[in-house]
Amino acid sequence: MQTVTGLYDNHEDAKTAVNALEDAGIASSNISIVSRSGTTDESKAGEGAATGAGVGAVVGGAGGLLAGLGMLAIPGVGPVVAAGWLVATATGAVAGAVAGGAAGGIIGSMTRAGVDENDAHVYAEGVRRGGTLVSARVDDDQVDIARSVIDASAPVDLNTRRAMYREEGWQGFDETSADFTEEELVRERERARDYRPMA
Repeated sequence: MQTVTGLYDNHEDAKTAVNALEDAGIASSNISIVSRSGTTDESKAGEGAATGAGVGAVVGGAGGLLAGLGMLAIPGVGPVVAAGWLVATATGAVAGAVAGGAAGGIIGSMTRAGVDENDAHVYAEGVRRGGTLVSARVDDDQVDIARSVIDASAPVDLNTRRAMYREEGWQGFDETSADFTEEELVRERERARDYRPMA
């Protein structure tokens, strides 16, 4: 299996991507969504999250991904609305005392699923700053369709976002960082919307 991932500034775009992935035949149990600012909605992938340590109690065992979203805390990200295999894996890593830096939590879950570690840091930081992460584990013959679905839903350009973070001295995702306040999240979204890379 391969992992196809997208980061979205707009939660509605992320929800569109999840629904389109399901409509394209990607199993709900192979789709995840993690958001600092999500809302409950209808879909199916939350069923896969119920297998993770402690996640079943949070997202429930029935219903869909967006219908089954639950609240939990991820170290370094803070309180999130999430469901799916990625959050089940991240929560299991935390529950198993594996968390710490790139070895555990959300970074470790992504890298173990095949996401480049440098990209995983940007994805995790993006969620910390108010973005929504959509990730799908797919068979080799589904990679192109999953990538086209995620790309069609207006994801963040990862290299541009990485550059924005680095201009302020960011080195990588730090799970000991303080949570963003609501005001900081609003400012961060505005900054991301208006950001143009330095020449």
